[in-house]
Amino acid sequence: MTSITDANHAVIEQVLNQIQPIYSEIDRLSRYNTKRVLDIFRRHKVSEHHFHGSSGYGYDDNGRDKLDLIWAEIFGAEKALVRTQFASGTHALSTVLFGILRPGDELISVTGTPYDTMQTVLGVKSKTPGSLTDIGINYNEVPMGAEGVDYSQLSKTVTASTKMVLIQRSRGYSLRPPLSVDDISRICAIVKNINPNCICFVDNCYGEFVEECEPTAVGADILAGSLIKNPGGGIAPTGGYVAGRADLVDLASYRLTAPGIGSEVGSSVAGYRLLYQGIFLAPHVVAQALKSAVFAAAYFAEFGYNTVPHYNARRSDIIQAIELGTPEKMIAFCQGLQLHSPVDSHVRPEASGMPGYSDAVVMAGGTFVQGSSIELSADGPIRPPFVVYLQGGLSFEHSIIAIQGAKHALDKY
Repeated sequence: MTSITDANHAVIEQVLNQIQPIYSEIDRLSRYNTKRVLDIFRRHKVSEHHFHGSSGYGYDDNGRDKLDLIWAEIFGAEKALVRTQFASGTHALSTVLFGILRPGDELISVTGTPYDTMQTVLGVKSKTPGSLTDIGINYNEVPMGAEGVDYSQLSKTVTASTKMVLIQRSRGYSLRPPLSVDDISRICAIVKNINPNCICFVDNCYGEFVEECEPTAVGADILAGSLIKNPGGGIAPTGGYVAGRADLVDLASYRLTAPGIGSEVGSSVAGYRLLYQGIFLAPHVVAQALKSAVFAAAYFAEFGYNTVPHYNARRSDIIQAIELGTPEKMIAFCQGLQLHSPVDSHVRPEASGMPGYSDAVVMAGGTFVQGSSIELSADGPIRPPFVVYLQGGLSFEHSIIAIQGAKHALDKY
């Protein structure tokens, strides 16, 4: 089996010394958010019986309902809907959009064209059957500027008739900067000044616990995300969440189940321990992912690669973009990372088409939970400028090894 040599040992030590001050701040953030979550668990008197599941309709499921209350408080929201019935983050986001919007309503993405899988939900590039535009939702975008959100254009585009603005917190498959909680607060303030009734909806994927609070604590009306990303702590087996204003969460719940029933039903025979334990571990696991991203940024920069963000930039999500320049390098990077994964290390990723993506995509994900991107993984669409997006890392120690493996695979080019 191919192994990594110690040829770059000096570079690794140099990089680790260089980024140590940044790690001190990440550790501080992890302590802060861990205490915040712990205090909420204590206030809600979480007990072993809350981990038990239910069957059938799931009426009066105490563990499910308690988890919703805890999640809402963590996110600074009135109500939350945390369910394994959500198949993905895109499913949770779609549920909010279809639950709230009605034919004739206007939706504006204020962060440019959304992530690839959301484009088919919206019907951006073509009127996908069943998409928002297919059922009569009017969709518009505010392109991102070179430095981020174009606030001037935002003020001109949002009107008194705009029903909702969509705010994508993370960079997605782009090199644009992710949004900080402060950025999102500013967007919400501008939108509400123009139209107090406009709903500010945040795609929160990859951003949870990267800062000291979440967007619903600073002006966003509702947000959604995935449990196999940051807030699942690397152990939630599936699912997604919605949190925000109670009336809006109710509308989303009616879309997930049925109007008038909403969050009152939905059983989980397997129970809820992994969801409780996952959100408790999440601040620490996100810190491991942030350390991994910072290391990758500094390490690959040493070899001349363009890394976005720079290692010492302020971070608002866990994603590290590395510009490789060719499809061959993207595939080699993912193969090297996969080779040093704990699961399916013998598998060689290749680029292929995937549902919801307009380009072939290469993905490395030797993860314990299929598709989990809080575990160390990398992916990217095969299109210029040929960027691979690295994210996650349950342990920083593993990340160092696997990132070296990805670099080793690039050495033949």
